[in-house]
This record gives sequence, C-alpha cells and structure tokens, in this order.
Amino acid sequence: MTVVLAAGGTGGHLFPAEALAGELMARGHKVVVMTDKRGTGYGDVFPGAEIAIVPSAAFSDRSIIGLMTAPFEILAGIAVSFAKLKKLKPSAVVGFGGYPSVPVMLAACLGGLPTAILSPDALLGRANRLLMNYVKAIAANFKLVRFLPRNPAKIVYTGNPMRPDVIALHAAPYEVPAGSIRLLVFGGSQGARVFSERVPDGIDRLPEPLKARLEIVQQCRPEDLDGVRRVYARMHVKAELAPFFKDMPQRIADAHLVIARAGAGTVSELACIGRPAILVPLPHALDDNQTPNAQALADVGGGWRLPQKDFTPEKLAAMLTEAFADPQSLAKRAAAALTLAKPDATRALADLVEKLEGAR
Repeated sequence: MTVVLAAGGTGGHLFPAEALAGELMARGHKVVVMTDKRGTGYGDVFPGAEIAIVPSAAFSDRSIIGLMTAPFEILAGIAVSFAKLKKLKPSAVVGFGGYPSVPVMLAACLGGLPTAILSPDALLGRANRLLMNYVKAIAANFKLVRFLPRNPAKIVYTGNPMRPDVIALHAAPYEVPAGSIRLLVFGGSQGARVFSERVPDGIDRLPEPLKARLEIVQQCRPEDLDGVRRVYARMHVKAELAPFFKDMPQRIADAHLVIARAGAGTVSELACIGRPAILVPLPHALDDNQTPNAQALADVGGGWRLPQKDFTPEKLAAMLTEAFADPQSLAKRAAAALTLAKPDATRALADLVEKLEGAR
C-alpha cells in the first residue's frame, strides 16, 4: 500500500516524518513525501521514498504582493496535490504540519482519503488547526490545550516519533550527583542568545564550593563563544562550548540537569531519556507554543517552567543552588520526566496509519 506523508520543508516537520517513513517501509509500504521546494534538500533523509514537490504559501511575514498571491498559490497546491493523489491512490495521507502540508491534506480530505495529522506540540499549530476538523485522526504527543477539534474522540496520544539514537537511551540510569555536577545548556539548532547572556552570570552568583564542582556543556552561537568562554575561565569553571553538538542525546543522558528551550523535540527527548530540566520557552514563538510543552514536563514533576522574563541570573542562581543542595530530588525529577515518555511513538503512529487504511 502507498502512504503519503505531507510535511513542511524544515527539520521539525520532516524528521518525525522520516521516522514514520522508515517504519512504514519496514512494514512493506511504499512512501511518498509531499513537501515544498525546501524539501529537495532532504532527499537523503528518506532513502527509498519518493519526494514530490507541491506549490504552497504561508500568510505570515509576507509582503503585500505575497499576501495577495498566497491564496492562488494555495489553490494551485490543492490542484497539484489532488492530481498527484488521484494518480497515487494512497491508502492513507498523514500531515506533519507546516503550511506546505495544507494543500496536500485539503486535497486528501476533499478526495475522501483516510487522513491524520501529527501534533508534536501541546498546542496545535496553525496549519494543523486549519485541518483538525476535517481529518479522520489527530496523533498527539502531549495533552492538547487551547485549540481542540469539534470531535475530541479523534485525538490519539501516540507520542512524537524520535531518532533511534534517542530511543536507544530511553530510561538511561540517572547518576545522582555526588562529586562533579554536569549541567547541559542548549537552545535549539542555533543556540539561544539569552542563555549566553544570563547563564554565565547566574553561575557567577553560585557559592564557590558549588562552582568548583560544576562541569558545563553549553551550546552557544559562534559570535558568543569567545565571550562566554572568557567568563567561565575567569570563574575557573570547567566548560565545554560549541555552536552544535552532534551527540546531543548522549549529552542529555550524561547531564544531571538541563537548561533548554521547550520545543516539542527537546521536551520529548528529555522525557524519553529521563532528565530534569529548567525550561525557558521561546517568548516570541508562534502562538507561544513552547509554554504548554514546558508545562507538560513541569506538571509531572520532571522540571521547571521558567518564563524568559523571570529568567534572571539571580533567579537562576537561586534555583541551581536549591536543586543541587538536594541531589535526590533531582533523581526524583528524572524519574518523573520518564512518565511523560513515549518511546514507542513511531510504532504507535504506524499502527494508527494502518488502522486508517483498514477502515477505508
């Protein structure tokens, strides 16, 4: 059977689609990935799958001319998608968010095909909100808040498909800090300026005996590296800094505590591996979608949600001092984070797709 995956042309949308594609092809399905022109750069992400480019447009951050032409681009995308789907005759169509998924999913709904969308965030994204009342099923990661479909029964909590290297570290044993304390700081693929500005100042406010025990791994933007390195060197704090760490899942597993943003992928990985975290949601994220993700981890006791306006060096120093003064409480938070984990998300999502196929 053929399954079509529709996704925006960025990693956040394509990587969960990659995980599902691999599982479906292992089960003998043919997979076709429909995305926008950015998706051509991810051909090696979907070995064995066909990549189809579909016209699309977003209504955000566009010029006046762009806003005027967007409806026609979307209509063209629906027409192209409808023609491609009619030729492919897929047994199911799954959307992974992003505006490029909208024309494909609308065409699939209009064609009466079995459809589902994945919501990795606790808040449905704008593209998925356009589709939520028309698709047959909504695969969710965290408990959905604020925007819900008219029929909540269509929500299935499958979890968010993750990379194999993350799943391999599921429930990695947590080593209660006794001597050295390992602190991991990262803010997404490009790092976070606010962490470079405020974390070192917060560390500087810690008691000297605590500073002497710290081993920090911190992701920084290239332009921030030298400045942050000088601050830690002045404090004689051991720190490893880089713009990007290829082995981030292992870094998470090695950490006693994490400071990070609250994207769906980050929170899912923290839960899967089982590590406590201070989560600082990106304040300017679309619809403030990171705050509910951070709250999901905080609600189970796996960490703290700290708004960026409250993320001051003084507040951070107080939180770190309290947390490291009671290392057993960190171990309990690590165990609590695990309760949010869904390491079988890829299998569960593939099962849902096959259920849709069978119900056709």
